[in-house]
Amino acid sequence: MTYKALLLLTLILLNGSILGKTQSLKDSATRMPGISQSSTDTTEGQGTTSKKGGNFNPWSVHYQLTIISMSHPGFHADYSGRNSLVDTAENGLTSLTTTAYIGRSLWKGAHIYFNPEVAGGKGFSGTTGMAAFPNGEIYRVGNPTPTLYVARAYLQQDIPLGHHGYTKVEDDVNQVEGMVPDSRITLSAGKFSLDDFYDDNAFSHDARSQFMNWALMSNGAWDYPANVRGYTLGLVAELIKPSWAVRMSMVQEPNMANGPDLDPEIFKAYGLTAEGEKSWHIGGLAGTARLLLTLDKSRAPTYKEAITAAKEGDSTLVYVLEGSVKGQYFHGYKYGAGLSVEQNLSDIVGVFLRAGWNDGKTGTWAFTEIDQTLSGGVQVTGKKWKRPDDVVGGAFVISGLSADHRSFLEQGFYGYIIGDGALNYGHEGVLEFYYKARLFPHMYLSADYQFCANPAFNRDRGPVNVYGFRGHIEF
Repeated sequence: MTYKALLLLTLILLNGSILGKTQSLKDSATRMPGISQSSTDTTEGQGTTSKKGGNFNPWSVHYQLTIISMSHPGFHADYSGRNSLVDTAENGLTSLTTTAYIGRSLWKGAHIYFNPEVAGGKGFSGTTGMAAFPNGEIYRVGNPTPTLYVARAYLQQDIPLGHHGYTKVEDDVNQVEGMVPDSRITLSAGKFSLDDFYDDNAFSHDARSQFMNWALMSNGAWDYPANVRGYTLGLVAELIKPSWAVRMSMVQEPNMANGPDLDPEIFKAYGLTAEGEKSWHIGGLAGTARLLLTLDKSRAPTYKEAITAAKEGDSTLVYVLEGSVKGQYFHGYKYGAGLSVEQNLSDIVGVFLRAGWNDGKTGTWAFTEIDQTLSGGVQVTGKKWKRPDDVVGGAFVISGLSADHRSFLEQGFYGYIIGDGALNYGHEGVLEFYYKARLFPHMYLSADYQFCANPAFNRDRGPVNVYGFRGHIEF
């Protein structure tokens, strides 16, 4: 109780103090990668003073509050199962998250970050029924009551390499202002979300300000290691150069499918991730490509193992894949790859493309039940209609399953997200459109529409129309 009371007090105090701040948090949805967000200082030396000799603030404090409400009308369904999206109307299902971002400089090149967070609310049908789930701010937790927890708590160290200049970085979310080496190794150790470091995309990576769908905020085929709320423990090492970067990590897996607890058997259950990133300019307009490689080992059995055991009268492995029991054995590896590309077409238009694949033999364990994915879209800021802080976006997602995963569902078994008791397989497709309006400084309101064909990869159900509204405050 003391632990939770301390976190709650921290949030309350931050809420009161941050509301009085005049410096706004940069909005990731309106930040175009072709527009510089910092100035460069080529003077080598101490990273604690600017060109003018002024000292940097050693603290970084920010705050966000996001509320999303979604509804869908009734739709056609030939049949339903335990994990089906309800085919009658679901109206006004709402999620809430509020986060404090606290950072502090320590010794030279070192910072510590701490993010207490409150999250709660309900997703459609208990957050089941669609692999590309429409609300990226909702988690598959049993209790919808807002809950206080530590989202992130990690130490970060920059290590300069060779002869280099320094670049000024501004105060931002989990970023203390100061000078960082242009050429460096950055080590991050502690609790965080892997998508803080990987699979970034300027136009499609944040359900709080951009597209809301799970398979648009992240690569849907990347079963990234995390507990049910999206966080893990581990180490990330990055080699960062002015126009390219390479990063690698080893982190913990959950001890149950989509479970709340991480597996203490860190050398038997782990996620290995690597990514290469390259940036460029075409006609003065910035672009970036990222290649993602993943390897996961966990207690998840293969789909074939679960099917074979069930036919022999033992359904334990099926229950493991459902997330209802803990697996007793550490099974094989699951590997995958992803590609993310973004490109500015002008100072107000940006486009992106993302693709992902995993082998689809070992069961989905942490994110969502997608084995292949392709998405793309466009984002436009409102400069042309005299609302430069407004954003409109449109995107598509097409997702698929492996043959083994498909066979598992066809035989009436369930994962932890999807399963209709039968399957007439078809690719799941989503179209999403949103408009985000800046109402006041620090405050935004978005309207969102999503069209889903073949929810849970089933041609016998849908299509589904989803309507959403999002309120977002950031400081």
